[in-house]
Amino acid sequence: MERQDKGLAWMLQYENIAWYEDGVVRILDRRIYPIEVIKVECRTHQEVADAIRDMVTQSAGPYTAAAMGMALAAYECRGRGEADQIEYLEAAAHTISHARPTTTWRMQKITEACIAEAKKALAGGASDVSEVIKECAVNQNNERYAGIGRVGKYMAGLFPEHGAVMTYCFAETIVGMMLKEARLQGKDIRLFCPETRPYFQGARLTASVGHDMGFDVTIITDGMPAFVMKKEGIDVFTTAADVICCDGHVVNKVGTYNTAIAAKYHGIPYYVSGTPDQGHPTVDTVKIEMRDPDFVLQAMGTPTANREVKGYYPAFDITPPELVSGVVTDQGVLSPYKLSDYKAVKDQFLV
Repeated sequence: MERQDKGLAWMLQYENIAWYEDGVVRILDRRIYPIEVIKVECRTHQEVADAIRDMVTQSAGPYTAAAMGMALAAYECRGRGEADQIEYLEAAAHTISHARPTTTWRMQKITEACIAEAKKALAGGASDVSEVIKECAVNQNNERYAGIGRVGKYMAGLFPEHGAVMTYCFAETIVGMMLKEARLQGKDIRLFCPETRPYFQGARLTASVGHDMGFDVTIITDGMPAFVMKKEGIDVFTTAADVICCDGHVVNKVGTYNTAIAAKYHGIPYYVSGTPDQGHPTVDTVKIEMRDPDFVLQAMGTPTANREVKGYYPAFDITPPELVSGVVTDQGVLSPYKLSDYKAVKDQFLV
């Protein structure tokens, strides 16, 4: 099997996202990368869920971690009877998939696929299905990366021959795939990355991937997009999404909405990459995750505000379809008002 992460930046390699081996899941701590390169070791599936909840891994990282966490859960219950193992895996799947509320539907699809493979192996007499689930995790990644590769071709096709692209937060694999494809298409792209407080995913993760892949990368603060759009001649604004509702609303890292408004004002197209989430027919089905407000009162662990003031931290915001120029999928670029045109052959998501 040829792995689809070939040729991508270091942090997009499967082993450097989350990896199960010998009763341990090691997850790259993206809260501090690239300042430090540390992998958090999880020895129970609950610890994997905790790591996902605590933002050890972000963007699409939790999808890899979830599958590898299921392999660890299988290791924990190895040797038990078939029924007991299935019951244990189903409980683990609930724990892992509900680690963060906004992406529960997607995480359930991943854990359900792992359980399906485990059931086949257990029915065939296996007593330890941890490696079976690990293989399922790699296959899921390969399938997702291949789909993202198709998205990358469509996205790069929207870039000018010589231009400037602004991102927001960390769009995981699509960043690597669209840059890889831009290079193949001979596109000369400058990448502008808002820092994305309070975890600085744009500054640390997106910028690192762009730099590792040989592109001209500039980091800006979250308050600069409108000025930079005008001053630097930004051609395209693009993000992935945590949820793309079937009614065209885009749920992504808080700050996306602001930047989309600025792009609309300056006549810059905003393209979101991903697939319509069948689990979210309308925006009313989305629960915005409110995180620890103290995180906005600090920067990478250093206090930045008076201890007596309050913080406010919604993890995501919602961009309405009128601000979205198109949804770039593996099947082409769709209008946010016509997402029913997407042929949902299977439940998948592209980040």
